[in-house]
Amino acid sequence: MDRLRLIRTFVAVANARSFTAAAEGLSLSRAAVTKQVAALEDMLRVQLLSRTTHSVNLTDAGAVLLEEGPRLLDDFEALELRMRSATARPAGTVRIGTPPSFGAYHVVPAIRAFGAVHPDIQVALTNDDGSLDIVRSGFDFSIRIAHSLRDASSISRLLMRAPQVLVAAPAYLECHGAPQAPGDLAGHRCLVHTGKSPTGIWRFQRDGDAFQVHVTGPFWSNFGEAIRSAALMGEGISMHPTYMVDDDIRAGRLRQVMTDFTPTELEIRAVYPRRDLPLRATLFLDHLRDWLRTEARWARSVPQAGRSHGIDLHPRPPNGGVAAAR
Repeated sequence: MDRLRLIRTFVAVANARSFTAAAEGLSLSRAAVTKQVAALEDMLRVQLLSRTTHSVNLTDAGAVLLEEGPRLLDDFEALELRMRSATARPAGTVRIGTPPSFGAYHVVPAIRAFGAVHPDIQVALTNDDGSLDIVRSGFDFSIRIAHSLRDASSISRLLMRAPQVLVAAPAYLECHGAPQAPGDLAGHRCLVHTGKSPTGIWRFQRDGDAFQVHVTGPFWSNFGEAIRSAALMGEGISMHPTYMVDDDIRAGRLRQVMTDFTPTELEIRAVYPRRDLPLRATLFLDHLRDWLRTEARWARSVPQAGRSHGIDLHPRPPNGGVAAAR
């Protein structure tokens, strides 16, 4: 077997202290990971890991390999990169973590365009809501979408900014009316993304002034598609980056509300564990940045379908006031 591949598998297990977690990060079965570590121990004639029912620990020999192994892998990858750069076009696999909706709808088209130019480079996407450890997961980089990075020590690169909008289904607005200012949201059912607003605080700007309001509602989730689905069903008002609801607004399934106030923008960043990314990862990262900035229709102004068809975006209940939340 390829010794470097076996060492890479061992390092993943040692860092995670788990065969199962390492298998998930390497996209292998647990049995395959166990077999590779056993093969490496047989090859080196030492025990690297001490296994019990509930834990995986390093032996003294395993600690030495964990300290020296990553350096060996990095040195070989750098050598391989230099040789390939001199003799052939880049090849290999770029491993990326990405939020599920953004990855499916906006990274996959970029991968398709990238593959037409670099057919020898494959891209492997893994669902990452921001909680995965980049090193243990084996990512070249992970895409994080937030107001700001939680870990200020991370190495990151801004790909672009993502505007946000408040939206609701026409059926909801017909029953409850539309808020005109942040304070009005207290009388509405709000659908809250716990990853982006863990305390239920929504922030806005208008004419250089900042506003914030604590919102409540019937449904909270850390999954943006679930929040969007609830909004489409008329369950309440939700805040989304425009990349999630651009098509819904254009089709009239959702309408923008409180358009005089601008929700705080999000940043779309690539976060990576080291500065010297492999050439294949750098090539894809450059391509993804350029593709998003060129092709991302949602980053430009979003048409307000209701207004373009003469529909009142701010209907009121018959009594003229804002209806209380159901």
